[in-house]
Amino acid sequence: MSRHHQQRSDDANVSPSERYAAFRQRQRRDASIAAQFERTLPFELDSFQSEANQALEQGNNVLVAAPTGAGKTVVADFAVFLAQQHNVKAFYTTPIKALSNQKYHDLVDVYGEDKVGLLTGDISINSEADIVVMTTEVLRNMLYEHSTTLSALRYVILDEVHYLADRFRGPVWEEVIIHLPQRVRIVALSATVSNVEDFGDWISSVRGDTKLIVSEKRPVPLEQHVMLQQSDRTEPEIIDLYRRDRNDRQTSEVNTELARRLSQLDHQASRRRGEERSGKFKRRGASDGKGRGGAPSRKAERHTPRRWAVVDELNYLDMLPGIYFIFSRNGCDQAVEQCLNAGLELTTDEEAKRIRAIVDEMVKGQLSHDDLKTLGFSRFRYALEEGFASHHAGMVALFRQIVERLFEEGLIKMVFATETLALGINMPARCVVVEKLEKYDGTGHVPLTPGEFTQLTGRAGRRGIDTIGHAVVVDHRGFVPATAAALSSKRVYPLHSSFHPTFNMAVNLLNSSDYETARTTLDHSFAQWEANASAWQLESQMTTLEHALEGYERAFVCEHGDFKEFMTIRMALSDAEKGERNRLKHQLFRTDAERSEAFRELNRKIDELRIAEREHPCKQCPDLQRHLRWGHRWAREMRELKRVHNRYDSRTGSVARQFDRICDVLTELGYLSAQGEQDVMLTEPGQLLRRLYSEQDVVLAQAIRGGVFDLLPPAGLAAVLSSLIYEARRGSGGEPRYYPGSIHGPIAVAARELKHIHAEVSACCEAHGMNPLQDIDFGILDIMYEWADGRSLSDVLHGTELTGGDFVRNAKRLSDVLQQIAVAEPYLGENGASLADRAREAAELVNRGVVAYSGIE
Repeated sequence: MSRHHQQRSDDANVSPSERYAAFRQRQRRDASIAAQFERTLPFELDSFQSEANQALEQGNNVLVAAPTGAGKTVVADFAVFLAQQHNVKAFYTTPIKALSNQKYHDLVDVYGEDKVGLLTGDISINSEADIVVMTTEVLRNMLYEHSTTLSALRYVILDEVHYLADRFRGPVWEEVIIHLPQRVRIVALSATVSNVEDFGDWISSVRGDTKLIVSEKRPVPLEQHVMLQQSDRTEPEIIDLYRRDRNDRQTSEVNTELARRLSQLDHQASRRRGEERSGKFKRRGASDGKGRGGAPSRKAERHTPRRWAVVDELNYLDMLPGIYFIFSRNGCDQAVEQCLNAGLELTTDEEAKRIRAIVDEMVKGQLSHDDLKTLGFSRFRYALEEGFASHHAGMVALFRQIVERLFEEGLIKMVFATETLALGINMPARCVVVEKLEKYDGTGHVPLTPGEFTQLTGRAGRRGIDTIGHAVVVDHRGFVPATAAALSSKRVYPLHSSFHPTFNMAVNLLNSSDYETARTTLDHSFAQWEANASAWQLESQMTTLEHALEGYERAFVCEHGDFKEFMTIRMALSDAEKGERNRLKHQLFRTDAERSEAFRELNRKIDELRIAEREHPCKQCPDLQRHLRWGHRWAREMRELKRVHNRYDSRTGSVARQFDRICDVLTELGYLSAQGEQDVMLTEPGQLLRRLYSEQDVVLAQAIRGGVFDLLPPAGLAAVLSSLIYEARRGSGGEPRYYPGSIHGPIAVAARELKHIHAEVSACCEAHGMNPLQDIDFGILDIMYEWADGRSLSDVLHGTELTGGDFVRNAKRLSDVLQQIAVAEPYLGENGASLADRAREAAELVNRGVVAYSGIE
């Protein structure tokens, strides 16, 4: 029965008044802007999309939490449509430039180039347009600069808002949510998180009425599998992670057949290893499960399926196109080579021709022949024609965009990617392969979180194409089905704030508000909201401990003296003899004399405490041992109370206290000046710091004020400043291969002065109870100098481990810092005009060739 006839049938069963009321409701609904928008779409909206659109039209902020691929961006598209209907501006923010580029093209297709702009730091297209796509940092900077563009702004879309949990860039999302004018409505799009109600309540507390829309339903059901392989001589086999029911649907119970098969493979591996050892060491008497010298042998491991074999099996099972997540750039590149060396071909001749035509079209006129050769373009294109590609941050933007386009068009069948691909780029696949359930996070190998696993597997299942998506975990060392089941069954994960005040944030807040207002603003952060929400548990814990202490104090009352005082002395003595002495042993001192004095002072303190304990009246009590039994319990609980008290103090008002410390440092360094007891004002250097958004903003400002860059030519300026933006992927605090000029030339001298300033600022931070600054790294100083001096890409990368993508990304960040210095000319001091001119010239020298490529066609 059609929807129209169904409606007529339903109407027959209701009264005339009810029919009239329903008619008026339909009229109002059909007259709404949301209804107009829906009529422009080639598909019917899901209920959560309609609910979100109606809430937005009614003037609410909207927080939408739904799985990847569920269609959250329809709500964002409606916000843009709504802005157009009301003749106001809409900003669409994303966490990464690739997403901004993609959304820019999508909106241009709908509204035309004249209506849409793009701002990503290094790209500025039609910045005053009615619809502007930008990275979140760009919007944050506009808010602090009080840009006039904001006057007509009414809607801001915060795509992938759960990114505010990111340790490095997450705080920007909270800054934007806090500082946007109250007239602006926000549309926050998030993955499904377990504490989404808390997050929604926080947004309501900051922004006003906020409608929370949650959808747990995946548009395409996801099935979980594990890929096993007995040996290189056998075919891989794919087994369901979960048991199936009578209707052939996966349940929530782990598949017993999988456990049985893994146990069988373990037994076979153990037997095979025993046979190998027996044959190799029999004459040496080293069999019987023992290694050389009788030591127990390493546990036999199951065979890990080869990457090319996994791809070949998935292709045979018609489960491609797929994304194969490997948590290593080298691993992704090696996987492509392994597939090529194995002779796999996933494309037809016709598809290969189309791939070559698209690639050549996209590359034409973008990069020089020499640059393409340096970047290994021929091998890259050959792999594409066979149906394979890598996708990771070590690749230049053009190559990543080629991969994305070919995959979206269904021409590439397998992409080997790092987890950055899971951030929201529109590349859904039929299957997703996860190589391991752990990754290297820069410090060590850590397990994947449920959130990370959900984000990766969320790419599986193409809406409107696939009826089922497939997530495949490859069997690997240490793999157990329960781990995968725990990750995949937790469809939601908690969202926690990573917000913390910064130097730049502090001066920008104080530029437009007084000290107490700035502190109050920071108290509105989600970080403080979370801290306050958990403080009541600590309050309850402190009350319990205080009652216990009162009971112990009644139990050890001593007629000879104050036993609580006696125990306090004993605790202080124990802390000094163990804790303080151990701390001094590991503390760095500038001189041996300083170390000796510190230990002499500690020894004097210990001697005084020993005398006080020995001469205390309670020492002579005949019931001392009985009192001490209660006293030791009292001391244990007293230490716990102090620990809980410290945790409570660190949570309540913690963000504002960090702000206080930052302001103390800025006052000492001259960026703020005290105006009475309760307020501070920005100084001229403070106005300079407002305009510097580098991670090492204060170090850069101090160097400018100290004339560190006054003698540097443009290329030398670029070289030295590279130390403030470069973060080596392994280790830190590196040195260049050489200092251009000489070790006594202006570049080397400026580098030494910059190191000294960094050390001074870092020491100042520590003195005020803050963490020391991150190290600066001169590891690419010579590379950036050669590039700014006009050398080719092949020349500057020769003999280095830097990839093309890493070089371009660092060069763009360097260019951004140079442009910040140029724009800050009025605040640069006595030689400001000269420095600004050299910074502008240096930015042009850096932003050329492959670095200047924008990726916008």
